[in-house]
Amino acid sequence: MKTLKKSGLSKEEIIQAYREVLRGRRLDERLWQLTRIGKTSFNISGQGAEVAQVAMAMAFDHEKDYFLPYYRDMTACLVWGMTPKDILMGSFGKDADPSSHARQMPNHYGSKEHNIVSFASTVSTQMPLATGVAYSAQLEKSDFVTLATTGEGSANQGEVQEAMNFAGVKKLPLIFVVENNKYAISVPIEEQYANEHMSDRAHGYGFEGISVDGNDFTEVYLTFKKAVEDARAGKGSKLIELRVSRLTSHSADDDQTIYRSKEEIESMKQKDPIDAMVKQLIAEKYLTEDELAKIDEEVRAEVDAATDEAEAMPEPTAESLYEEVYAK
Repeated sequence: MKTLKKSGLSKEEIIQAYREVLRGRRLDERLWQLTRIGKTSFNISGQGAEVAQVAMAMAFDHEKDYFLPYYRDMTACLVWGMTPKDILMGSFGKDADPSSHARQMPNHYGSKEHNIVSFASTVSTQMPLATGVAYSAQLEKSDFVTLATTGEGSANQGEVQEAMNFAGVKKLPLIFVVENNKYAISVPIEEQYANEHMSDRAHGYGFEGISVDGNDFTEVYLTFKKAVEDARAGKGSKLIELRVSRLTSHSADDDQTIYRSKEEIESMKQKDPIDAMVKQLIAEKYLTEDELAKIDEEVRAEVDAATDEAEAMPEPTAESLYEEVYAK
C-alpha cells in the first residue's frame, strides 16, 4: 500500500479525507438503523467502498465537474457537496429532499446545486446520460469533466456498452467507473464475466482501462487525478475499475448469509479499508489515537444532529403530487 504522503496532499487534506471516509461510514450505519426500527423503508449500502469513493471524488473540481452516481455512492456525493441532512431527507421522504422532493426511492442521489445528476432505479441508465453531459462539454468548448459510476453487475447492461462506444468514438471528457465488489446481489463475479478485469473492456472502445485497489487511498487518488487531467486536456475517456468490498448485504431487503459463507464475511470484515487507513494515519504520524477518537465523536454528533433535523422536516403535501411532472 502506498504511503499517504505520496498522494501529494497536505496534512490538512489527508485528515479531511479521513473525516469524509468516517462520515460516510457513520451515516451509512445510521441509515441501516433507521430501516431496522421502521422509520425508513430501504437502504443500499456503500460500506467497504468509502476510502475509494473519497479518494475518487477528491480528484475532481466540484464547482464545475459533473457526477452521475449509482446507488452505493453516498460517500462520494458527500465529498461532492451534499450533506448528511440532504441524504437523510431522501430516506425519510421529506419535501426538501434535493434528490427528488420525495419522489424517488432512498439512495437515488442528486443535487442540481452540486452538478450531481439523479438516476433511475433501472441500473446503468445513467451511463448514456453521462455521454450526453460529456458531449455538451465538447460542443460548448468547456473544460468540465464528467464522472459516471456503476457496479460490476450492472456494467454488463447494454446501455453501458453503448455509452462507452459513443465516448470512445467522440473522445469525450468522461471517466467511467466500475466499483467491483465481486457480487451482483448474490451472483459472484465468476458467473458475471469471463475477462480478468472489468477494465480490460476499455480497449475495445478505444480508450485506456485501469484496475486499482480501492483499499489504497493514495493509489486511487493519483489514478483519478491523472485521469481528470487527461480528460480536461482533451485526451478522451477512461474506464477505471475500483476493486472494493461490500461489507453488508446487497440492501436492507437482502441476506448475504444465504450465499456467502461465515468465513468469507468474517475475513472481509477483518480487512475493512477504514481500519487500514487508521493504521496508516497513526503509523505515518498524521493523527494520534486520541485525535482519531475526537474526530469520531464529532462525526457521530454531526450525524445525530442531521438525523433530528431531517426527521423534523415537513412531508410533501398531497397537492404537490403533480408538481415537477411536466416541463413548464
